[in-house]
Amino acid sequence: MFDWMAWTTPVAVFFTCIALMLVGMTWWEVKSPTVERKGFLPIATTRGDRLFIGLLTAAYINLAWVGLGEKMAQWFSLEAEPSVWISFVLSMAVLGFVMRKG
Repeated sequence: MFDWMAWTTPVAVFFTCIALMLVGMTWWEVKSPTVERKGFLPIATTRGDRLFIGLLTAAYINLAWVGLGEKMAQWFSLEAEPSVWISFVLSMAVLGFVMRKG
């Protein structure tokens, strides 16, 4: 069923976190409907808007990390490409920041 993608542990953890966030946000919305608010983002947003923006940002961070991995190994004289776990932690931190302050 999931043979269409190369599932590594970081990829599985990333998508599991996204699925858990969607379930959690659905439950939160049912329990406490959201109201729009203005944070640092240039528009008034709801929790769902901020989650969407944060997930897009997290995806771009991970794509950039994977795309620049070989270059980073050269730039910083590393023996191997930096771990994708670093980008996972960074992207989840950015997602949390957008959800909290956005």
